Amino acid sequence: MRTLCAGTLIGEFFVIGFAGLVAMQMTELSEVTIWTVSGIAMLLSLLLCGMLTRPGGVQLGWALQAALIASGFVVPTMFFLGAVFAALWWASVHFGRKIDEAKARWAAQSEASDEPAGKPA
Repeated sequence: MRTLCAGTLIGEFFVIGFAGLVAMQMTELSEVTIWTVSGIAMLLSLLLCGMLTRPGGVQLGWALQAALIASGFVVPTMFFLGAVFAALWWASVHFGRKIDEAKARWAAQSEASDEPAGKPA
């Protein structure tokens, strides 16, 4: 799960940065405000890459997805891109967990087949 989710978060890092550039041209917000908000969101996306296996990491990722969608009020295209990344986040979490479960089953089967026949586990 970590690999898929981290890939999604890295993609969001770049999208947030580009959205900040667009927001500078499209809105009357100050550059300081735009880059403070964008910078915090970009930093959070990077930090979340390392926090995915910790409790609350996936939930913080969902909060970032909601914030990305909400940024559509400043840059309207972000409503669409936020929804796309929310769908990617869902798929990363959902299919990543399935992959992790399959890897665990495969490792258990491999370990069981490597044990000698006469010895109990």
